[in-house]
Amino acid sequence: MKNLIRKAALPIALSLALLAGTAAAQSTAPASSSSSATAPAAKKSHMQRRMDEVEQQIDDLHSELNITDAESSQWDAYAQVMRDNAQRTGQALKDRHQKMESMNADDSMKSYAQLAQLNADNMQKLSSAFSALYTVLSPEQKQTADELFKNRPPRARGGGHGTKGGQPASASSSASSSGT
Repeated sequence: MKNLIRKAALPIALSLALLAGTAAAQSTAPASSSSSATAPAAKKSHMQRRMDEVEQQIDDLHSELNITDAESSQWDAYAQVMRDNAQRTGQALKDRHQKMESMNADDSMKSYAQLAQLNADNMQKLSSAFSALYTVLSPEQKQTADELFKNRPPRARGGGHGTKGGQPASASSSASSSGT
């Protein structure tokens, strides 16, 4: 029975991990990076490291798409959704982790369901924000976005949170998982 619960929970946990990585990675303004970016990595919390990764992914995607001033309003909204999603997901995972020792099987399953629902809600928000951005992109930018967001399996990397060797996570990873 224990293995059955673990097998059922693993896909949910993996998608949430991908979401956390994806959602946190979409910011453009260097000024929006927190002062903790200058703090040594050993002193940063796990959540802060994840948020830093999200900011890096946001910066990378902004650069890859060559976002213009005319597109900045839609871009800023998309990036903020990624940050917000990552923050919400990180907090939910932290809360769950703190309660895990006292959870029974029923509580654990309900907790997974809540995380999956949060994931779905976050992806709806991210998808809507991306649609608004996508409509204002040039044909060349759309072609770049189409290539970046193709459905590909994530490549392994140090953190294993769904980024592709420094590239933004695919839309399908974001959609099935993310503010990643």
